[in-house]
Formats: sequence, C-alpha cells, structure tokens
Amino acid sequence: MSQGADKEQDRASQGVYTDMRNSSERLDWYQDMALGMYLYWTVDASFGMVNAHSVIGASADYLRRYFTQLPAFFNPRQFDAGWYARLAKLCGFDYVTVAAKNHNGFCMWDTETTDFNVLNTPYGADILREYTDALRANDLPVGMYFSPDDGWFQWRRGRSPARAQDYANPESNAELLAYDQAQIRELVERYQPDILCFDGYRDATRSLVEYAWSLDRDIMITRGGIITPEQERRDEVRGPFEAHYTIGTQWQYKAGNDALKTGRELIELLIDIRSRGGTLLLAVGGPDADGWLPRIMDDRVREIGLWNFVNGEATRGVRAWHVAREGRTYFTRDADERTVYAFDTLPPLEMGEWRTLSLKSVRAGSETEIEVLGQSGTVLEYQPEVNPKTRWQQDGDALRITYCRAQRLYNNRKWPNPLVLKITNAAED
Repeated sequence: MSQGADKEQDRASQGVYTDMRNSSERLDWYQDMALGMYLYWTVDASFGMVNAHSVIGASADYLRRYFTQLPAFFNPRQFDAGWYARLAKLCGFDYVTVAAKNHNGFCMWDTETTDFNVLNTPYGADILREYTDALRANDLPVGMYFSPDDGWFQWRRGRSPARAQDYANPESNAELLAYDQAQIRELVERYQPDILCFDGYRDATRSLVEYAWSLDRDIMITRGGIITPEQERRDEVRGPFEAHYTIGTQWQYKAGNDALKTGRELIELLIDIRSRGGTLLLAVGGPDADGWLPRIMDDRVREIGLWNFVNGEATRGVRAWHVAREGRTYFTRDADERTVYAFDTLPPLEMGEWRTLSLKSVRAGSETEIEVLGQSGTVLEYQPEVNPKTRWQQDGDALRITYCRAQRLYNNRKWPNPLVLKITNAAED
C-alpha cells in the first residue's frame, strides 16, 4: 500500500472521510478550547441502558416495543438546560455538544421529518432549542452530535436496523441521504450550531459533512472533519483533534453497574490530550431519565471544575510545546511561545511539602520567572516562618525547579490532583 493510501486509511479509521477541510481560522478557534461537555442521551435513557445500539440485532417484538412504547415514557420533568449551561461555564468547559439524533433515529428537536421525536413524548418540548438558548445565554459555543444511520428509518421500511449494511449508509442509500440532509438543514438553519459531530459507520458521513458546509462553511466539523479518537490514547496523534471519552463506561446515563474514572484520572486525561494539541470532549453520564445529572457524575465535573478554576490558563488558548512530556511532567505553551506550563503528575504533595523537578526541554534565562498556578508564593497558612516561594536554577542542561504546595483547597490540607508550574520567558533546550 502506498504512503498516500496509508494516510487515507488512517484518516478513515478515525472518522475523517471528506477531502474538504475546516478552515485554518476555525481550527485555530477550536484548538484554543481545552474541554467540551458531552450531553449524550436519547429515548432509552429511561432505562439507563446503552444508547440506541440495542436495536441492532433485536427481535421484531423488541423493535416494535422500542419504537412505539418507549417515547410514551420519556419525560425528564426535572430537566433544566440553563442549569447544565451554568455548570459547564462554572467548571471551565469551553463548549457543550448535545445529542441531536442518535443511531436509533430519535430526534431531540421539533422536526418535520419524523414523528419519532421529543415533541411526541410526555415531555413535549424542543430540548435542542432549550439547550441552544441556554448555552448562548452563557456565551458557550453550541455543538451538536448527529448519527445518520437511523434505526427508525430502517425499521419503518421493513429492514433490520444496522450500521454496516449498505441500506444503513446514506452514501449507498439515496433515500436515507435525502432524509438526513433534510434534518441537517433544519439543524443548521434553525439552531446555527457552532460545531457538528457526525457519527456514521465507516464512510457514511462524507456527503453530510459537505452538505453541512454548503449551508454554512463556518461550522466546525469534528468527527468527519478532524481525527476523533474514542476511548483510546494514541501518542502519535497530534492536534488539532477531538478525543471522545466517558466518565464511566457508557456515553449516556447508566443505571448502576458502572465503573467510574477518578477525578484525577480525568484531569490527567485532559492534561495528556492538551499536551498533544488536542481537545477533550467528555461525556458526563447524564442527563438521567428525570433530567438530572447523577450526583456521582456531578462530583466528578465539579472536581474538574475546581482544578480548572486554579489552573485553566495552562490548558485554554494554548498549544503543544516542542515535546509533549518528560517522564510524568507534561507541557503546553501559550500562543506567543514565551510561557511554558509544566504539569506535575507525580504523586500529590501535601500542603507545605517540597519537590524538585529537573527538566531538560525547557531552559531558564535572566528574565525567567516561575510560579505555581493559584499560589502567591508568599504565604504558607499558619506557618509564617516558611517562605514558600518557588526557586530554580539552570544547572548545565537541566532546569531544576523546587516548589511546594502552599494553597489549601480541601479542609484536610490534601489535594489529590496535579499542580502546574508557569515558566515565563522560557526557551527551548
């Protein structure tokens, strides 16, 4: 296989199927953003089950009950789009992507294309409009997720819902393509999304990506337009890319039987992705059947939020340094390349405890200043005799930085998450 064919195969394996590209201006705009909130749910969230995929390979009786009975039980009566928007804003999320249509074909907006939509449920309101208005009121870009497969469309035509067969691929099914395009037109013209994420099987989205851009060339296309690794770390992937991850093991709400990532694991995931120039889109495991974000997921979001409140300048509006990491120290840089951020992911320091890092990819000069983000470096609580100022020296080819944890974020004076060193007027080794 030729080098060009290898490159095309890699693009296809990551969900990039069109020869068109996001503009350089939109890529720069997007790459400034560190973290997106993924609000991912559909009609089967009432059971806290896998989103949509259960219709694939299902019996005729299951499909009949799924498509005709489940909408009658979809009533997230506690849902408050404004609450989610404020939570995202508070906790340092840069944009929010919401599920407009999943693989089952259920539409979360007031569509003229199908009766299988949120208006024909007890909830009876346009959830996508509620999201869009709330996010814009909080100055958050609006992302929308769209699947072209559409199990409802297939079932209504006497076919078994699928993802791999030609009839499930709008590139091979002109009727499905026209149907999906009509829905994309509604989304673009009515809601003006800033970001679109197309989740088709294999090459199922090429025409839809190009059609969306024909309606609005300024839309940022993530999946279908840039690499979007899912639930996997690939060191060779460099930005811009959008990494899709879950807090637990499921994209939408899961009713028990889940294993969650810790707050530190999620923060380290964000750090790793940003060190390679990417953006993390994090599915937060909600809303649940009633519209709430489960308390345990809310806890994770707020832990990330506190870390962002202290350290957000090191991940937002930055780019990759010339090396992503040295051992367990990760790096980003600001836009003018004069400030480097070093993320210490070694075991956490207790308050007042010191550590020395030795870095070889960053050099200090006569104008260099180094501080721990969030700290003044002048006071250690209840210990006036201690000077907690960060110290450093350029020792041959190594920059040695000695610093301590001098800010209390929890009552017990412990904080399990990485601290960040800001190195101003830094130079490459």
